[in-house]
Amino acid sequence: MSFIHKQLLIEALRFALVGAVATALHYGLYLLLLAVMPANAAYTLGYVVSFVVNFYLTAYFTFGTGPSWRKLVGMGGAHAVNYGLHLCLLNAFLALGVTEVWAPLPVFAIAIPVNFLLVRFVFKRGKKAKHSEAKHNKAKRSEATEQ
Repeated sequence: MSFIHKQLLIEALRFALVGAVATALHYGLYLLLLAVMPANAAYTLGYVVSFVVNFYLTAYFTFGTGPSWRKLVGMGGAHAVNYGLHLCLLNAFLALGVTEVWAPLPVFAIAIPVNFLLVRFVFKRGKKAKHSEAKHNKAKRSEATEQ
């Protein structure tokens, strides 16, 4: 297995772990709040709280970087797309007759892989360019010392 594939696998496993924590938090809050508010409001509030936890865990644990405003905005954009997907799917499953308690589960199964791709792009964009630039600069230095 190449280094890149190994790194991607490790990131995916860490993402899955962070995602499991965030999803459990989201679903737990949803179930608690469902007793006092409508499904969409309970789902949204749970989503927001889990997003904040998810952002910090994703930055530090999944991708080994610190949080930044750029990453927060990027992850916010990725999650805005993901949230829209979540609500469309949630309401679709509710319309199909899945109960409010069970409807989030197939939503998570569909939306989480999509979210991984979006969030990975946010945290990894620019790294390839920086890596290529560093490699290019190193080659230039080697060339200069050889002359």
